[in-house]
Amino acid sequence: MTSSASARCIRPTKEVQRETPMAPSACVSFSSSLLPSPFQQNAISTPSIFRPTKLSMFCAFAAPARKKIAAPPSPIGPRKRHWKEGEFPGISETALIGTNRKAPMKNMKKKLDRKNSAKAWVNTVTEELADRISKKQWREALEVFEMLREQPFYYPKEGTYIKLLVLLGRSGQPVRARQIFDQMLEEGCGPTPELYTALLAAYCRNNLIEEAFSVLNQMKVLPNSQPDVFTYSTLIKVCIDSARFDLVESLYEEMAERSIVPNTVTQNTVLSGYGKAGKFDEMEKVLSGMLESKESKPDVWTMNIILSVFGNKGQIEAMERWYEKFRNFGIEPETRTFNILIGAYGKKRMYDKMSSVMEYMRKLQFPWTTSTYNNVIEAFADVGDAQNMEYTFDQMRAEGMRADTKTFCCLINGFANAGLFHKAEDLMEMERVYKRMKEKECAPNLRTYSLMIEAYEKEGMHDKVYDLEQEMKEMVLADDESLLILPSPLD
Repeated sequence: MTSSASARCIRPTKEVQRETPMAPSACVSFSSSLLPSPFQQNAISTPSIFRPTKLSMFCAFAAPARKKIAAPPSPIGPRKRHWKEGEFPGISETALIGTNRKAPMKNMKKKLDRKNSAKAWVNTVTEELADRISKKQWREALEVFEMLREQPFYYPKEGTYIKLLVLLGRSGQPVRARQIFDQMLEEGCGPTPELYTALLAAYCRNNLIEEAFSVLNQMKVLPNSQPDVFTYSTLIKVCIDSARFDLVESLYEEMAERSIVPNTVTQNTVLSGYGKAGKFDEMEKVLSGMLESKESKPDVWTMNIILSVFGNKGQIEAMERWYEKFRNFGIEPETRTFNILIGAYGKKRMYDKMSSVMEYMRKLQFPWTTSTYNNVIEAFADVGDAQNMEYTFDQMRAEGMRADTKTFCCLINGFANAGLFHKAEDLMEMERVYKRMKEKECAPNLRTYSLMIEAYEKEGMHDKVYDLEQEMKEMVLADDESLLILPSPLD
């Protein structure tokens, strides 16, 4: 580098040109801080980042040819440096004084460590509670929740209580749900419509209609917890499932008085209940109201419910008429819609229409599902057409479809209707299907056991009958025990 380049490197600014000793240039100032300090006799070491290193060599190279000798120490004492904003001294004044005060950064670090430790504990407990709730382990969830309540950082939250109430309701624990709700009120967590609705749903899931209506009456007298459309929808659902249609009408009237409009989900629930009970006049009345409504317009679920009701009743003309009405209304069918049509046509042995629907699905690129194949297998099984039934089952496996319990039940039923269980090899075929059913983790149901027991009884194979009856009893007992923890049809 030439001397002119060095000059350009260290050219002072206008402020430095005043030659004030209190305001040296940045380059020279930094270089001077690297020189040995006269105060190092106090055995205070300079921080490593300010020790003379290659940086000092760089500054020496960039300095002008004129050497500046450091001024001797004043007899009065060291002169205080006035550091400009943004600069940092080589030796801190705190270290020179020799005080025992700890650096603020260390205290801050300890505070942050304590804070992070507390946060980690909170996250650990809350995550554990969320994990227990997601796994539907209500006992363990309550234990973790009690542990959480004992911590000093605990604060009652509405969302946590709602999740616990829903879990206890699904687990068949309405009494504990009420206890949790009362505990929430004692902790000062204000009741809201969502919390009351969660408690009401816990009663509804366990078919405690009177208790559910009692909660509804409590909500009516609280100004900040008035029932909404979700509260009434939950009550209407349990009344429909219990065939209490008189209560359904009274709830509709109460909703109208409160200017609460039922939504599409509520109307679909009522439609399904009326259809299963054979109340077609009431069903069509609700459906007509939906077609004229702006808030509860019918959707594809409405379409599937109506088609399924008429299809299961064997009323093919009514099913096809409503299918056209929904299409004209602008509702597009889905895979489940076509499966309903296939099942209805198969039960009436209308194989041409059944095949037409399947071809139409292929044309519109709708995939054939397990339900699609089950409907076709069931149609052939009901008439004892074992050949076409097995052909459909083989095609199902070739396309990679997973067989379920209904698939194997239909196969066994089809073999029985075809009269194939009169030879030893046919019984072996039935046992092979039954074994495959278990290997696929498709639990047999009562229909499966009754078909196999009937076949073994005809052949006088009483040992086989006894084994199946014992398995069937164990299955019934297991189902009875699981009723306490299984989700209800409301889920």
